[in-house]
Amino acid sequence: MTVSGTVQQNDDRIFGVIRKEWIQKYSTLVALVLIFLVFSITVNRFLTPLNLLNIMQQISMLTIVGAGLTFGFAAREMDLSVGYTVGLAGILVPLLLTWGVPLPIAVLGGLGAGLVVGAVNAALVTLVGVPSLIATLAVGSIIFGINYLVTGGRAIYGSLPAEYLWLGQGRVFGIPVLAFFMFGCVAVAWFIMERTIFGRYVYAVGGNQKAAELSGVNVRLYRAAAMVVCSLFAVIAGTLLAARLGSGQPNAGENYLLDGLATVFIGMTMLRPGTATILGTLLGALFIGIINNGLNLMGMDTYIQSIVKGIIILVAVAIVSRTTKLKLL
Repeated sequence: MTVSGTVQQNDDRIFGVIRKEWIQKYSTLVALVLIFLVFSITVNRFLTPLNLLNIMQQISMLTIVGAGLTFGFAAREMDLSVGYTVGLAGILVPLLLTWGVPLPIAVLGGLGAGLVVGAVNAALVTLVGVPSLIATLAVGSIIFGINYLVTGGRAIYGSLPAEYLWLGQGRVFGIPVLAFFMFGCVAVAWFIMERTIFGRYVYAVGGNQKAAELSGVNVRLYRAAAMVVCSLFAVIAGTLLAARLGSGQPNAGENYLLDGLATVFIGMTMLRPGTATILGTLLGALFIGIINNGLNLMGMDTYIQSIVKGIIILVAVAIVSRTTKLKLL
């Protein structure tokens, strides 16, 4: 074989590797752009400033939930109680407000509930040794029962303070207040995960627990902390969700489990395939939001949207599993 032939083979091999890495990182992002363009062309009201702001508002709570789940996934823990935790804060904060509790105290009460849920999940997983999938599923079932026990299955209506409703319904310079909360939570989560020792250790624990432990990392502590953060983000989303709805709905947070998982899974197919990242989760939420919004404008029924999201999750997990040998439990 000639020298030029060997060089050509090496160049082809290098080009093939670069092309494979590019496809793994950006194929989902390209799909997002294509879907956006298709809806822009085929749906009259899609590409309007009002609708684009609506999409931003619609994905706000989902992105916050997904950001919390990202901490859990980074530590290789899965929290299946987040949807019910969203619902817990969504009834607790309005309930406290209807009792005359000041808004800051009511919000702190919701955050306290998130700390309790996260601590229980963390204790079951790190101290008792129950797999996170089972532990959080059981805790979610308990929270579901508590939500309906407290409310009797009825929504909480009352004279909620205007400043609380403004958090979910207000606008600043035409931009939904929820969007500011979303980007604020994303910025904080991104900074913690990408620029602090805490985030570095969470990734280390999720990458290889044994190696992290041998390096002196307190594996149990960082697994527990990731689960607590996950619950805290869920109650923030639940507090804002009730403000947007103008009432406390005991079942309002249930859809956030499937959609939240979808955002993280989709995010794991881009940027750093196989790794849960905050920016990836944000793009995953945008992916889900654009599909939901576009199908709604087309008049598609909600069950069609559920089918589409289920297919998206399967495809995303299949892509990540085949390219990175994904392990979650």
